[in-house]
Amino acid sequence: MRRLFPVTDQTVPTHSGGSPLGARGEGGDAAQDRERDGERNPERDRERNPERDREWSLDELADAYAYPEPGSGSSSSSSESGRGTAPEPGPGTASEPGPGERRPWLRANMVSTLDGAAQHEGRSQPISTAADMRIFGTLRGLADVVVVGAETVRLEGYRPARARAEFARRREAAGQGPAPAVAVVTAGLDLDFSLPLFTSPLVPTLILTGAAAAPDKVAAAERAGARVVIAGDGMGVDPARAVRALADLGHTRLLTEGGPRLLGQFVAAGVLDELCLTVSPMLTVGDAQRIAGGPSLAVPQRFALASLLEEEGFLFGRYRRP
Repeated sequence: MRRLFPVTDQTVPTHSGGSPLGARGEGGDAAQDRERDGERNPERDRERNPERDREWSLDELADAYAYPEPGSGSSSSSSESGRGTAPEPGPGTASEPGPGERRPWLRANMVSTLDGAAQHEGRSQPISTAADMRIFGTLRGLADVVVVGAETVRLEGYRPARARAEFARRREAAGQGPAPAVAVVTAGLDLDFSLPLFTSPLVPTLILTGAAAAPDKVAAAERAGARVVIAGDGMGVDPARAVRALADLGHTRLLTEGGPRLLGQFVAAGVLDELCLTVSPMLTVGDAQRIAGGPSLAVPQRFALASLLEEEGFLFGRYRRP
């Protein structure tokens, strides 16, 4: 894996012909011509930059994807011109954090092919890679809660998040439990509550739903061990209210893994702070969903590139609200 942005390594100084200053070994016009023609020499590349293609450790990935420290950036509760306005906090919702307190930070982690598909045959795994899964695991290892839509739970066969020894010390130092909770966003609660996600999680699974949810299904979820959190006045969930409700429970490092409809709702509500996007060097054609779905925004929201990594042609970008 190599970092493409921000640039931290200086470019190797070269002669105008293309060979490194002071280089020894192969020289002359032939070597310079090959460099100009774009022919790579992997062995020479490794000698110039031995860090370039090695696999990053989980600690290095965790440092690269760390959540902002309190007071160091924008938050999901902010309202700025041109990117939507979150509703004002109502009764029972989180108040504005005081100095030094952590604000909720909502990041999304999604994968897309070159032609914009977020899935292949209904699942994201076929367009992923080992490096993508390492980052996927790292983002979970840093989060307080993983927020996911009910349809994604059904399609991807979600299981409880597990405790990982590699992140235990980091989570303990941050005051986090051994694993993130999973919060399922659902209006109809049409879920199989006999699945391990509900019956045997390390941390009780949360159900985010509306106040008008069917009482019998709410009772079924609670019998299975889930905690039902009301985050909307009707059947559905209000995205901004969901963020505040999770913050009220002490979950401020928020991670959503979609699906596209849920991500679209977070974007439209103006509460998405960061997008971690893997661009897969694949083409699928077909009619697969994009990473975010729903009605078009009146004004496109612009995010700023925070970092860009690459491995085996896969690009791993982080974009933040400016």
